[in-house]
Amino acid sequence: MTMTRRDFVATTTVAGAALAAPTAFGISSAANAKIKIGLIGCGGRGSGAARDCMEASPDFELYAVCDLFEDRLNQGMGWMGDIPAAQMNVGNRKFTGFDGYKKVIDSGVDAVILTTPPGFRPMHFAAAIEAGKHVFMEKPVAVDPSGVRAVMAAADLAKKKNLTVVAGTQRRHDVAYNQCIKMIKDGAIGDVTSMNCYWNQGGLWKTDRTAAMSDTEWMVRNWLYFTMLSGDHICEQHIHNIDVCNWVIGSAPVSAMALAGRQVRTGADYGHVFDHFATEFVYANGVKMVSMCRQIDGCDGRVSEHIVGSKGTTNANTSLKAGKKNWRFEGDRPNPYVLEHKRFVKSIQASEGFNEGQQVAESTLTAIMGRMAGYTGKLITWDQAMKSDLKLMPDDFGFGEMTMPPVAVPGR
Repeated sequence: MTMTRRDFVATTTVAGAALAAPTAFGISSAANAKIKIGLIGCGGRGSGAARDCMEASPDFELYAVCDLFEDRLNQGMGWMGDIPAAQMNVGNRKFTGFDGYKKVIDSGVDAVILTTPPGFRPMHFAAAIEAGKHVFMEKPVAVDPSGVRAVMAAADLAKKKNLTVVAGTQRRHDVAYNQCIKMIKDGAIGDVTSMNCYWNQGGLWKTDRTAAMSDTEWMVRNWLYFTMLSGDHICEQHIHNIDVCNWVIGSAPVSAMALAGRQVRTGADYGHVFDHFATEFVYANGVKMVSMCRQIDGCDGRVSEHIVGSKGTTNANTSLKAGKKNWRFEGDRPNPYVLEHKRFVKSIQASEGFNEGQQVAESTLTAIMGRMAGYTGKLITWDQAMKSDLKLMPDDFGFGEMTMPPVAVPGR
């Protein structure tokens, strides 16, 4: 089934939507009712998020699932085989195809988990909020500025409806990060003067093309390597570290300049994304943050943040040094992938309307701004990125022929 521009516009136009308030459990009203969860996207991250959600609370139950491909749906259900039987209530509510997300949303669920390739996120998020569903959505939440604006609009509507929105930036729920960043904000290292963040690692998986695959199927099954689906790895993966730096400063940066390219992963089987970025972000207070991300085998790895202050330094989570004062995190550090879902259930049950939508949209656009700077070789400002009419997802996205966009060449 083809997703048309009309479908996209219908699900991303939120301004005139009704503002009906949900009950404490979304649709369910019985005091002892479980919170029915719909999973949209059954890949590795989707099945992992479903397991984390069920582990977070026995009040959750998996009620409906969908994936574009039937084999991926079945594989994902196998990965979720260790979910307790009392929390597995999918039955025949298993859907495939481009409209599967609509069927999950309409199946009677109270909340949805959005874990498809990020290019679909704005459309799925807007549809869920319009339908009055609580949302857990993986990062990033868009791949282009038009998608970010749609997410911001839907997040604003969620606030008006008192719906819960939790994002998959799990460091925000990590007890060590929370304790350390509170210390930073309380002045433990003085004024923040500079920051560095990194996600340098080897290559990731890919799926070889078969003769039976259409262009679209091959691209979606290899979504990491197509910017319209993943946003490139600076957005899809490095957003975690970028988000920490935005968290420390309390805002998004005002500009980005980058050098980036495609040095090793040059074959057509790696689509058109880059394999390395080095970006200088500048914040309104003058603080500069240098970010690096790389996906090249055989190189040294580093995944971390480094914050420099006028009185000391810190890695933003487990250690801090300020003169003669050294602090190191001690105590239990529960799995933040589970803690974010504990926050999800707490907000739903208490009708708190906890909402991370704007925050994750801003970090997504920060990463997109860095990618735009890397692809073009130009200094990109926040205002330019925010107002850009760049839209990467095609108007009609269905199975069939699709020309792969060319590899970006900085300076052109």
